[in-house]
Amino acid sequence: MPTELPYALIFDMDGVLIDNTPYQARAFQLLFRDLGLTTNARKLLARLNGMPATNILKTVFQHPVPEKDLKKYADQREFLYRALYWSKRKEVKGLSDFLQSARDAGFKIGLGTSSPPETISYIIDHLHLRRFFDVITGKEDVDKGKPHADTFSVVAQKLGVGPERCVVFEDAVLGEQAAYKAQMHCICLSTFVKAEKFQAPLRVINDFTAITPQQILDLLAQHPQTPKPSKQRAQRNYMKL
Repeated sequence: MPTELPYALIFDMDGVLIDNTPYQARAFQLLFRDLGLTTNARKLLARLNGMPATNILKTVFQHPVPEKDLKKYADQREFLYRALYWSKRKEVKGLSDFLQSARDAGFKIGLGTSSPPETISYIIDHLHLRRFFDVITGKEDVDKGKPHADTFSVVAQKLGVGPERCVVFEDAVLGEQAAYKAQMHCICLSTFVKAEKFQAPLRVINDFTAITPQQILDLLAQHPQTPKPSKQRAQRNYMKL
């Protein structure tokens, strides 16, 4: 590392470490069928993916729903998702090699997700990825989930790295906005959302064979200022279908 101060890479989980969003969408769709709802889950996640499940569910009802019922529906969706994804769990191509290279290059590495601890374990322990992360934060570690900045800001604080030296890896538009609210750069993965839907990422990649730690340093040198979050994009994503 060509500096005495470290850089940090902060990863979202769903759609970044794993390409699981189609299974998440299928689980939501099955839940909606049981609830008599006609919402298109794939379109819904294209707008709101990255938010806690209870917050996503709030947007599909035409009337207020008690928090305890939203929690029950979210738990049902989680059960459906795990059943659908159980035998499909695998990392995005090149991930482990990239994480090892980043550690060797001196980057600190954190995970910031809206998932609860048991869901985090369901993925990263099954795939033996915990060894790569210096810090892991989930739903219970922050007051406000994405698109607020908290998820990534808390990771950076625990890593001891300033936001200007952090790069977030995200697959969702709201996650990208959360990175900019945290005053961080972002690299986006087009695992579910088309590249042109993102605002101003350093780069859009298909998987982790398409980027190296040195290329990230070069991109940071070329783009020292972090983008401002787009109110227009955030508002567009909150609009109902």
